[in-house]
Amino acid sequence: MSQDAFVKLNKKESQAILKEVNPAVEGGKFNPDTVTILAQDLSFYPEYRFLDVADFSTMPAFQRFVVVGRDKCTVLNGTNEPIYELNKKIPVKLNKDNVIEYVRFFFNQVRGRSGRFTIIESIDDIAWREEPAPAVRKAIGQLLEPLELLGADAKGFRVEARMLSKSALYRVRINIGSDGQIGMPEDMELLIEDMPVFDDTLGQ
Repeated sequence: MSQDAFVKLNKKESQAILKEVNPAVEGGKFNPDTVTILAQDLSFYPEYRFLDVADFSTMPAFQRFVVVGRDKCTVLNGTNEPIYELNKKIPVKLNKDNVIEYVRFFFNQVRGRSGRFTIIESIDDIAWREEPAPAVRKAIGQLLEPLELLGADAKGFRVEARMLSKSALYRVRINIGSDGQIGMPEDMELLIEDMPVFDDTLGQ
């Protein structure tokens, strides 16, 4: 999902949204005077919006990701469960034009037991712990490609991605059911290992 697609809500809009968001949030409440809300429409959830709700006046910052619409507010929690529940209730509407957007949304919000699978579409998507030499950076960049739709049928879609897990980069084919269920084959192709990147499983 592109940060450029987000729109910052004004104070009046934010106050109205918080009437829905605050009752659903655990661990605190957002102050309408200090909150910042970025909103993005979701083509696969018609009439719903994805919100990045944050208060940077606290330390650490208080932040939650939320999907709102039709008098329903769902707080995402880093697992696939709230997304799959939304997929059933709304329900999710996937097609060839928006399935890649859905894949980006899903992996941006879901963290597995062993860490996050991060979609890498360009060299600038990589959070380097140590900046590689220019020649190495160029060689890695040549291995990267944007998400690609490989095919679609009545059962769902197949998308190819480059994904970073811990310090290893893989080429992965992702299966997406028409109901939004995500599955990946176990035989992912390893492209590079021991990359000098931040490992979110260790917080460093």
